[in-house]
Amino acid sequence: TFEMMEPGRRRGVSSLVSSLSLLCVVLDLQLDGVLGVSPVEIEQHLEMGRKLLAAGQLAEALSHYHSAVEGDSKNYLTYYKRAAVFLAMGKSKSALPDLTRAIQLKPDFLAARIQRGNILLKQGNTQEAREDFEAVLLRSPDQEEAQNQLHKAEELEELQEEAHKAHHRGDYTTTIQVLDRVIELSPWDPESREMRAECYIRLGEPRKAILDLTPAARLRTDNRAAFLKLSRLLYDLGEHHNSLSEIRECLKLDQDDKECFAHYKQVKKLSKQMDSAEDLISEQRYQEAIDKYESVMRTEPNIPFYTTKAKERICFCLVKIKEAELALDTCSEAHQRDPQNIHILRDRAEAYIQLQDYEKAVEDYQEAREFDQDNQEIREGLERAQKLLKLSRKRDYYKILGVSRSANKQEIIKAYRKLAQQWHPDNFQSETEKKEAEKKFIDIASAKEVLTDPEMRQKFDSGEDPLDPENQQGEGGRGEWPFGFNPFQGGNFHFKFHYN
Repeated sequence: TFEMMEPGRRRGVSSLVSSLSLLCVVLDLQLDGVLGVSPVEIEQHLEMGRKLLAAGQLAEALSHYHSAVEGDSKNYLTYYKRAAVFLAMGKSKSALPDLTRAIQLKPDFLAARIQRGNILLKQGNTQEAREDFEAVLLRSPDQEEAQNQLHKAEELEELQEEAHKAHHRGDYTTTIQVLDRVIELSPWDPESREMRAECYIRLGEPRKAILDLTPAARLRTDNRAAFLKLSRLLYDLGEHHNSLSEIRECLKLDQDDKECFAHYKQVKKLSKQMDSAEDLISEQRYQEAIDKYESVMRTEPNIPFYTTKAKERICFCLVKIKEAELALDTCSEAHQRDPQNIHILRDRAEAYIQLQDYEKAVEDYQEAREFDQDNQEIREGLERAQKLLKLSRKRDYYKILGVSRSANKQEIIKAYRKLAQQWHPDNFQSETEKKEAEKKFIDIASAKEVLTDPEMRQKFDSGEDPLDPENQQGEGGRGEWPFGFNPFQGGNFHFKFHYN
């Protein structure tokens, strides 16, 4: 037909055919670039993958195995080798499809069947694991690993049945004992871990339940129920930050999950309040921190931990602002809720010190030290309380002037002037009264001298009497009168005293 065409038409058709041929060549080259990988290149990827795997560079090795699989999707060995990298990376779920594909391509590939059977066994899928091990033994009856793993699969089936029976009859202790062995054989089985977690919850051991729920929640593709339960357990134990993290994992799976979202709002609100309260304490804004912790108790009145924690911190703040009587009541209530909390005992001891009840302060510090022998703060607090108790049995300058330990300088001078006027020896007639008044007057003057001098007051508050002869050296230790000078010595004295 071409030969019968006119010359002009023949030239046009010839040109069209040439263009189409060239286009086909170009398309073939492009397709080769996208889809075609030469056997040499595949072998290079496999070799690089092997070297990187041996060097422990797993992510880089995986990349080369990806390229090898994409280049030749019919090569069972490339799937098997990529599965080996996934297993080395701890990604058994990702390895499983590759092993299955390798077995589909080569049903008599026994190594892949054993590997897949091992994964299935660890996942608790006993029936599927048995099928793989039996298939291996059908072709190779003496295969030792397959024999051993088949026995484990049979044992696991029996144990799983025993655990379910014990759980059904409410024997949670026995269920846990059986599940211990179940989980030893199938550590990647979420169902067994969730069942053991439930038993621990029933037996009042939430922290052990958390240890099982944490991996179980991540062993399923969508395990919102486990994340929610885990978050609630952590919340009840007072670990609100961890609780918030776990409930967020639930919402990542489904942001519209009503139960997870409702719990998230509660945890977030309380966590924000507690963090804010602690920030206020670090800024020494103690009254605001008290208000914030009172809000915490209103937000979560039903979980004992948060009420106890709030009262513990309110107690601390009250001590800091020297509201000793209120602190004592709050600390005592917190102590009833948490008797072994050394921070509560420490703060109550400080409240007792502010109230000048040193014996009770020593008792609280001693009790705190029984719970924590190595705590330096408690040890130092006890030593200080013991010193103050010893001093109080000698001279307590606060009691002498009748002022609180938080009294300022003006309050101290005011109390001093009033008592000095009352007990000045010139106000008394008999020698006995004068001597008694003189003694009291010396104590009053000594108290004023110590408590209006910042350095001496600091020493006294630390448990040391700066006017005690035993604590002084040289001229300062000659008597009870400040600076070792007694103006009343010598018998007859008549002078005007200036109360300043």
